[in-house]
Amino acid sequence: MAAFRVLRKFCGIRYNVICQNKGLNDFSRHFQYREFRINGVLCQQTLDSSTERPQFPGACADFVDRLEFIQPNVISGIPVYRVMNRQGQIINPSEDPQLPKEMVVNFYQKMTLLNTMDRILYESQRQGRISFYATNFGEEGTHIGSAAALDPNDLVFGQYREVGVLMYRGFPLELFMAQCHANADDLGKGRQMPVHYGSKDLNFVTISSTLATQIPQAAGAAYTMKRENSNRAVICYFGEGAASEGDAHAGFNFSATLECPIIFFCRNNGYAISTPTREQYRGDGIAARGPGYGIMTIRVDGNDVFAVYNATKEARRRAVTENQPFLIEAMTYRVGHHSTSDDSLAYRSVDEVNYWDKQDHPISRLRNYMTGRGWWGEEEEQAWRKESQEQVMQALEYAERQPKPQIELLFTDVYQELPPHLEKQKQAMWRHLKQYKEHYPLSIYEK
Repeated sequence: MAAFRVLRKFCGIRYNVICQNKGLNDFSRHFQYREFRINGVLCQQTLDSSTERPQFPGACADFVDRLEFIQPNVISGIPVYRVMNRQGQIINPSEDPQLPKEMVVNFYQKMTLLNTMDRILYESQRQGRISFYATNFGEEGTHIGSAAALDPNDLVFGQYREVGVLMYRGFPLELFMAQCHANADDLGKGRQMPVHYGSKDLNFVTISSTLATQIPQAAGAAYTMKRENSNRAVICYFGEGAASEGDAHAGFNFSATLECPIIFFCRNNGYAISTPTREQYRGDGIAARGPGYGIMTIRVDGNDVFAVYNATKEARRRAVTENQPFLIEAMTYRVGHHSTSDDSLAYRSVDEVNYWDKQDHPISRLRNYMTGRGWWGEEEEQAWRKESQEQVMQALEYAERQPKPQIELLFTDVYQELPPHLEKQKQAMWRHLKQYKEHYPLSIYEK
């Protein structure tokens, strides 16, 4: 993709000294070549016997005789790749992915279905029907655009704001609801807090609450795929706040030095809970860190689903064929609160939120694109909004009628044979429940 070529030229590290002197009959008497690789890039250094040149094995460099520190902001900023403007118009026709109508409409329906599910489950938590929830308002384009560009066999490591990726892969509404309600249908058997989804069948690793845990895990999984030559890639999602964790740096470095087929996908939504980016880092976002680790990097408009799709598709192709990591920084905005435990009005203004919600939203941008091609209109919009709300409400009502998982499942799936100390705890639990059964609604649990 043109964007990758531009960014490589812009941020890449490459050193190549070429000496030309027609007056020298015997070039080899005066110059000697040294070739070596730094982060996979071939460095060719011409060593003049009359001039001292650096021969350190860890960098492509030259000596200078002037004291000068490298400035952290010597450039105007890493560019943001986009395909559509805010009105849904294609800017450069050569970057248009030319996706068929059915696929684009599916993008839109998944994004709006996710939006509807978020709204209903958020309200459900506020009514005390579930314990916790985190919405994805404003970030739907990063989910769907990236998910569509992957192979179904690619392994996904998510954080807790990649619900759309799992939805695009076919995870049914009933299982989303089962997980949030911790009922007997939940694949995790009610052990995780809400929005911590996982699906072995859909190659989606169960989400962990601890920030950045998934990053070194994903690097290790990608290394395994490389060794198995499985033609699969790993994608690892995280926010810009998680990128400040030590696990992020370890994962980046391992993936680069081990040359793993992995895509690091950073959703830079402006806030790590209540901490704005200006208080999180001083460099040029997360993309600026990629070249330092020897990782091919691009920054995209996360509110442009086509830009996300193009970048992820090309990164996935090259990650598999070239066995190297890629970093995508998707610039977006978290319109909703961080979770139901957060009140974002305490640290940002209503006007700021309204701008991103009304003026630069991924759903409205895609709808403008479809409307401009005659693929979507008000009639289709009203019919789909009604249908999607009915789907979510039916799944919600069904989940609320299901029993909780069997109590004994609390002790299973870790050890093949239950060790004595856990067997002792299980028996103590049953004695407690029998003695104080009037305080526990045992009837709501599956028999």
